[in-house]
Amino acid sequence: MPEATESRVVTFATGTIELRWSDVTHRGRRRENNQDAVLSAFPLFVVADGMGGHIGGEIASSRAIERLSGAVGDGEVSPASIEKALERAVADIAASAETTDDGTGTTVTGVYLDLTAEEPTWVTLNIGDSRVYLFRDGALAQVTTDHSVVQELIAAGRLSPEEAENHPYGNVITRAVGPSDGVVPDYVRLEVVDGDRFVVCSDGLTKELTDYGILHFLLQHDDPTEAVDAMLEAALENGGRDNVSIIVVNVARSDSSPAGD
Repeated sequence: MPEATESRVVTFATGTIELRWSDVTHRGRRRENNQDAVLSAFPLFVVADGMGGHIGGEIASSRAIERLSGAVGDGEVSPASIEKALERAVADIAASAETTDDGTGTTVTGVYLDLTAEEPTWVTLNIGDSRVYLFRDGALAQVTTDHSVVQELIAAGRLSPEEAENHPYGNVITRAVGPSDGVVPDYVRLEVVDGDRFVVCSDGLTKELTDYGILHFLLQHDDPTEAVDAMLEAALENGGRDNVSIIVVNVARSDSSPAGD
């Protein structure tokens, strides 16, 4: 179960941003070990879903998270520092005796707060089929695009989203961080809006909960810890066929009024 909700207040040129977040990762009901790993270290929030061999996926995801954690510790999170961390993770994975399988690798998906410019922004990053969702104005939208065979079929008009749910290639991803893959993430930049909420999750959640289900629990639970707890419980009740990892980040933004207002 998740720990207590964490928080951080940051100031920028014209105001403040308060973040509140919580995360959870669980083996699920059918897997022998947990090959997921999570990082919730301001300003970076990432889920990594490993794959390959008995412990190969666990090693791949943990190395990716360790290297990204190091980027946070160095004090700079940017596309350049993220890609450098992932290059190091690729080398780590390749050097491990347990990760020689061609199928070894990990997704890397998340969001970070970029405060380097006068106007703060969010940046999502994605490799694989873990996801970032944005809850805004009472609606939920998937920000990242899955790197999967099924998503390519949907994009080509050869498969409907409904047909994709039970497609036999549903677990086949087309991009991953692995022993021979130095992959650059897809990035999406978003404005910082008061009241926004992010959900970062592995496919262990989206296999068991529809987007509507995720939205339901966000509407029911404002506190991030309560939200991730409720989503995890529902995913396990619905079968828990895979490892489940969830991060929820709440955003509160306050802008200073111009002098004289």
